[in-house]
Amino acid sequence: MIVKHLILGFLYGLSISFISWIVGMLLNSLLIKTKYYPKLSNLNFISRKTLNKGIGLTYFKWIVKNTFFKFFNQEIKLNNKKTDLNEIRHEMTLAEVSHLIGFIFVVVVAVYMSFSKGIVFGISIMIANIFMNLYPSLLQQKNKRRIDRLIRKQQINISITEKNSL
Repeated sequence: MIVKHLILGFLYGLSISFISWIVGMLLNSLLIKTKYYPKLSNLNFISRKTLNKGIGLTYFKWIVKNTFFKFFNQEIKLNNKKTDLNEIRHEMTLAEVSHLIGFIFVVVVAVYMSFSKGIVFGISIMIANIFMNLYPSLLQQKNKRRIDRLIRKQQINISITEKNSL
């Protein structure tokens, strides 16, 4: 019975996580028009590299880069040096917040299912949710920190160039 709940819960978690991506995008498009959205664009749950590595975010990044997941969000790509880093950061923020909304949506479903079907079923849903929503959001946060460093470096180079031209 437990194995059945584990398998069915995980499969249910995968399917509800895919649905949560759509829910996340829809709610994010409403949330972006509020005054609270700029605060959401600077979320940083895990800032230490060692903790990111400890939870397996490096492996998750490899999976995203080397499987079919790399085709999902094509706007988040550095094609060349003339790419607008601010636009990429904006797209990363959209993806991050959408995944966070999706994560919360599935948490609510998992809690409900824990009471109606059983705790094992709910935990199995959460396992899928963590990999389908939480990890992508954490990866976007990590990548945004890298983009922020590049943007700061770019701004320093521009200000140095402007000083030299005077």
